[in-house]
Amino acid sequence: MPAGRPSKYKPEFIKLGAKVAKLGATDAELADIFGCDVSTFYRWQAEHPEFREAIQMAKDEPDDRVERSLYARAVGYSHPDVHISNFQGEVTITPIVKYYPPDTAAAFIWLKNRRGDLWRDKREVEHSGTVTLAQAIEEIAQERLNERNTERNVRPN
Repeated sequence: MPAGRPSKYKPEFIKLGAKVAKLGATDAELADIFGCDVSTFYRWQAEHPEFREAIQMAKDEPDDRVERSLYARAVGYSHPDVHISNFQGEVTITPIVKYYPPDTAAAFIWLKNRRGDLWRDKREVEHSGTVTLAQAIEEIAQERLNERNTERNVRPN
């Protein structure tokens, strides 16, 4: 006989969770809807694979939509629209095309996520061997000396 009180999980949560996740709900919001703590929500996902899969599949749809929107924002896009004006009591509806230029911030986000090895802020660098503090200080001193000598040679007389 299992210890503790019985789980509040119900099979109906699969359908409800999928509907709400498809609308973009976070795990915390889903847990709130089910009246449980986020840790309980995660436990339910671990214990009920069909629940976890339904939630994940439903989350993919809004994620895909955001991804498409971010891409469109990154490269720029246009769409048909209408301009409505009123001149001397006469309403005029004029078809137009709205244009949104590429957004560099959106492009950067896209590239950091899709090509992180080339665009991430932090680079991983592997090195081997050891360097003593004395060697590092000597190297820095030599670089500074070289910079000063270069500056002296470049100055106009």
